[in-house]
Amino acid sequence: MNELRTIRARSGTNQEGTSAHNRRVLIEAIRVNGPLSRAALARATHLTKQTVSNLIESLEADGLVASEDVVRGGRGQPSTPYRLVPEGAFALGVQIDRELTRIVAVDFLGREVARAVADLPPGEPEEGSKVILHHIGNVRRELADRVPMSTQRLTGLGIAMPGPYGLKPSGDDPWMMAKWQSFPLVETLAVGTGLETTLQNDATACATAERMNGVADGIDHAVCLYFGYGIGAGLILGGEIYTGSNRNAGEIGMVLFSRGGTVAPFEHRSSFASLLQHLGLGTATTDAYEEVERLTLADDPRIRQWLEGAGADFRQAVHMVETIFDPETVILNGSAPPALSRRLFEAMHPPLPSIAERPGRTIPRVQLGMIDPWAVALGAAADPIRRAFDPLFSAILKEAP
Repeated sequence: MNELRTIRARSGTNQEGTSAHNRRVLIEAIRVNGPLSRAALARATHLTKQTVSNLIESLEADGLVASEDVVRGGRGQPSTPYRLVPEGAFALGVQIDRELTRIVAVDFLGREVARAVADLPPGEPEEGSKVILHHIGNVRRELADRVPMSTQRLTGLGIAMPGPYGLKPSGDDPWMMAKWQSFPLVETLAVGTGLETTLQNDATACATAERMNGVADGIDHAVCLYFGYGIGAGLILGGEIYTGSNRNAGEIGMVLFSRGGTVAPFEHRSSFASLLQHLGLGTATTDAYEEVERLTLADDPRIRQWLEGAGADFRQAVHMVETIFDPETVILNGSAPPALSRRLFEAMHPPLPSIAERPGRTIPRVQLGMIDPWAVALGAAADPIRRAFDPLFSAILKEAP
């Protein structure tokens, strides 16, 4: 019998895996709810009081949680709430988006500590990666100056850039970052920083940020429609970020939409890049972002014209994801200029009839989430923390999350 053949099986677990998962469960409970006592944690997680006490002591020894003042009053014994320690862990995030990069450092709570932004050489990853590494170094030094022990608590580096991944690159397609797709980006930045490095698409990164510190915090089923240079969907399914088999889940920008008798990919007509083309700017530098924000605030008629069509397309997208995924809510977020994103959100209403229209809803069908140009970088930085500390199914198993 050939024992070297490929055998299809799921990974098993052991006591160590169970304990690690339970640690993550306690961390998430405190992150979502705020400071909690051991008794409250035991009730909420269905773990024994002794198990919770042992885990809290372990987390406290690792500098991840800390006790607050004893709470007295009411019936029962005084209780001691435990909170997360912001300085317990840090991570770095990098957004790469055609012609610019944003680098950010966040703490254990996903809050920004340091940042940098720079334009990139158009389509040149070899030189662009050098620019990125230079600014990562600057951010790390700023982080170390602000929090001296942070260098020993860096969990990793997250990268976010537009997908889809793994397709045959085409140098003629302006929507595909062909050279960046074929460049060994993860390996280059991992070697250059000495940090464990991961890659996700920008829509997924924005959903990661939304789940940690945004509208999706505490929601187990949500679809985040990402509005940036391109368009994507970040999927939060069953309380976890879903990325698909090739990290391409949610590439809704490639779906063909019909409008006015013509058929084209969604993002070719309704993304920030399409607006830049409509305005004749043809670039995505920091200056272009500022110009679009100015035109939006001035209610430029070209902006109004574009919004009319984009709003119709996004209403169709909401209908689509509600029908396919049955989320608790759909969230518009992204890295486009905030004033433009707010106008687009208004243009998406009222949403089309769908299965999401049901009695007893407590959450709006469509919500406005993070519309910060830094949202993708923040989500990229949150990913290493998510992988290290969130209660992921893969964390229970003997496999990497």
